[in-house]
Amino acid sequence: MAEKAPGGVQSVERVFELLELITDAGGDVTLSELSSSTDLPLPTIHRLLRTLVTLGYIRQLPNRRYALGPRLIRLGEGANKQLGALARPQLKSLVDRLGETSNMAVLDSDMVIYVAQVPSLHSMRMFTEVGRRAHTHDTGVGKAILAQLDDEVVRGIVTRTGMPTPTPKSIGDFDSLIADLNRIRERGYSIDEEEQELGVRCFAMAVPNAPTPTAISVSGPVSRVDQSFADRAVPLLREAAQAISDELNQN
Repeated sequence: MAEKAPGGVQSVERVFELLELITDAGGDVTLSELSSSTDLPLPTIHRLLRTLVTLGYIRQLPNRRYALGPRLIRLGEGANKQLGALARPQLKSLVDRLGETSNMAVLDSDMVIYVAQVPSLHSMRMFTEVGRRAHTHDTGVGKAILAQLDDEVVRGIVTRTGMPTPTPKSIGDFDSLIADLNRIRERGYSIDEEEQELGVRCFAMAVPNAPTPTAISVSGPVSRVDQSFADRAVPLLREAAQAISDELNQN
């Protein structure tokens, strides 16, 4: 159970505890599953769920399970826009110093969603639409995020979403993915080696201590995004990720 905030309003804390438990469970749970995951009394859980269903923040499915509701989508979209706006100065700095497109993405319902981008000025460049959703196992930002998670959490994500292989270089099985994630954990950044799109290479790094799993990246044609590019990009990515983290965690 989450630690109580000093001076907090107990009912508000309880509501957010339930929402976070449902999110952690993959988006839908039974009443008994919620009850076993918290110290809250069952009548309290039931009362709070009823209120959240009425407000549209939770839905009750035909099989009696509880799922996150549509009104949360609007809140999430607003939060993603704010996160993207916060990160844009750092992303722009990466583009100014490296000359290639920079992105930010967050983990959302087992997929990554791109929340910000600053494009390269090159006519041949990587372009990803803000708001686009992508798999985690074949994107630089996705693998950077997965490397922050336990292997069994990763297994659950790719089991639910599948592991399509958009290019011959994409990773298509769990063991190969875990081997790659271990390399990412050792060196501190991920590489998308033409796994999402042939001819495009991407270097990505997780934002430390972000409130939701988040990563930033720089990407471009393999002809420009080579080892000498990586030597310059990795320290700048680390600097930008830490700056974004510091701003996110300001009190």
